[in-house]
Amino acid sequence: MMNPNQVRTKFLLILLISFFSVGLLKAQDYYESKYSQKPVSLGITFSPNLSWLRYGNRADVERKPKVGYGYGLLADFALSENYYFSSGFIINNLKSEATVGAEQIPTTYDLQYMEIPFGLKLKSTQRYYRSYYGQFGFTGGIKLSGDKTEGQEEKEDLGSAADIFRLGLQVGGGVEWQLDHNLKMMTGLSFNNGFMKVLDEGKPKSTYVAFNFAIFF
Repeated sequence: MMNPNQVRTKFLLILLISFFSVGLLKAQDYYESKYSQKPVSLGITFSPNLSWLRYGNRADVERKPKVGYGYGLLADFALSENYYFSSGFIINNLKSEATVGAEQIPTTYDLQYMEIPFGLKLKSTQRYYRSYYGQFGFTGGIKLSGDKTEGQEEKEDLGSAADIFRLGLQVGGGVEWQLDHNLKMMTGLSFNNGFMKVLDEGKPKSTYVAFNFAIFF
């Protein structure tokens, strides 16, 4: 039979093994998907973009992309472990340059929209602090302001010459990084292709590529 000291030693050994086993399971869960799954995730975003105008098959148009930016709120609603409905509220600034016709001077357009993205977000199972995602959906926007600058002249308000609505198809993807128990960082790229004309003159449509950076809480 074991003496009391041996019993106590064995009991303490069992407690230590149990403690470290639970800690190991929790650490493993940290790297896997169950740790980070939440029914709703809200975040703030800043997205630099490169935007240009599309005039169809017109040969008398020279176009140059310009750098703009967007900022606002994002929201992911969990449908299951790997499928999310994604939406938000974005203020998007789209800039572009175009020269229409042989005798026209370059004109820079600066359009600002309040956009609501909506679509499906597909996420991989989380491993080692990160998960990968792909996204497909649409963006609906309402014009907040529209200006143009011809050559070296001052800005001119476009008024009704810029359409009030913008609708685009958006696809993208990237990586979500687990920073803490309730904190994630998202980095990714998206391509947004406009369906509707944004200007009366030449009736161009707008397209942009954006680098998406966000922090989810």
